[in-house]
Amino acid sequence: MSWFTKLDQAAFAAEMVGRIAFEKLQTGIVFNPQAKQLRDDPHPFYRKLRERDPVHRSGIVDGLVLTRYDDALQVLSDRAFSAEDRSWRRWSRFARIMAGRGVPDPYERDPSMLRLDPPRHTRLRSLVSKAFTPRAIDRLRPRVEALAEELLDRLPATGTIDLVDALAVPLPVIVIAELLGVPSEDQDRFRAWSEHVAMSLGDGSAATLRNSQKATAELSTYLGTIADQRRAEPRDDLISDLVAVEEEGDRLSEGEMLGVCVLLLVAGNETTTKLIGNGVVAMLRHREQLEILQSEPKRIEAAVEETLRYDGTVQYTSRFATEDTEIGGFQLAAGRQAIVVLAAANRDPDRFPDPDRFDVSRDDIRHLAFSHGTHFCLGARLARLETEAAFKALIERYPQLDFADAPVRWSPNTILRGPEALPLALAGRHAID
Repeated sequence: MSWFTKLDQAAFAAEMVGRIAFEKLQTGIVFNPQAKQLRDDPHPFYRKLRERDPVHRSGIVDGLVLTRYDDALQVLSDRAFSAEDRSWRRWSRFARIMAGRGVPDPYERDPSMLRLDPPRHTRLRSLVSKAFTPRAIDRLRPRVEALAEELLDRLPATGTIDLVDALAVPLPVIVIAELLGVPSEDQDRFRAWSEHVAMSLGDGSAATLRNSQKATAELSTYLGTIADQRRAEPRDDLISDLVAVEEEGDRLSEGEMLGVCVLLLVAGNETTTKLIGNGVVAMLRHREQLEILQSEPKRIEAAVEETLRYDGTVQYTSRFATEDTEIGGFQLAAGRQAIVVLAAANRDPDRFPDPDRFDVSRDDIRHLAFSHGTHFCLGARLARLETEAAFKALIERYPQLDFADAPVRWSPNTILRGPEALPLALAGRHAID
């Protein structure tokens, strides 16, 4: 590492400290994506930010932090905003600093579809959608529901369990592994790779980014071997479909195909795992809502949507202005960033009456948990199906389900919110007294 790079890193760190101090002095509130207060319960902070400074000028993110529903919808819908990090005016400097820490620029290889704009994003999504249709996902329903039951069959009738290990993790891991065509004996490896890749979303440290890229490389090598096997002997699985997918003579390159598989693994695993945990926590903290679901199982689908609104997994996303524009009466210069706090927008009282109330009978739940517009989540249908199956199986089998005496432990990942340990008493607290 050169002395220039070391000095550049030191200057960058000092600049960030200065920005935090300035923000606190100007508004009395600071949006720090790494703040510990965003782990256990970020919603009081989001509410305060939305009430005091809904279009928050932030030196930390070099732009605006948005917490209102309409502002979020504008940015997610407007082609004047780019999803590509390299549209950020500070990207070159940031990438140079990361390279000095051993983290290569992701745009030097095939980047995730999440971070691409049309027309490249349009092309990739169109090709992938050919093998990831709603009809294909609907065919998975019997298997997903049976799998949820099978996982609960392994549990005792009474006592305590960790719901994360028992159901929330294995259900989506097994589903996405089977969907891709990965052998069951490799599912533990899949889970480990997925966790390492996902942690980079909430922790921007060089060590975490290096571990994430190492996991991505290992996963890509593994999936590449399976792809080679499917080219020789296609099967009824998603990797075979992705290898064969074609539209007007266009195909996915090897790098694009592997990038899609990695994205599906992480997006179809970590997000759903945490959504299941968030929903169970919400139901147990609002037992009157759980009782509604027990007496009216048909509302479970609505309960999934309310969980997505009330405590969805993805807390925020980013976009970059491609031209000078206005948001909520504030100017944002080209090249600056807009952080869209999805979790705050989904509790905006101007859009959702009594937004801090978990209500499975709520109507018109048009939340932004799966984003909106061009980058609306491709796996939304699968996430809904898996979460619905998990809720249904739990509610039917354990009518006295309750928190155990051990505390819920929340993930340190502040972008993908959810419990990493959720101790439950299967037959109520009395079962462990």
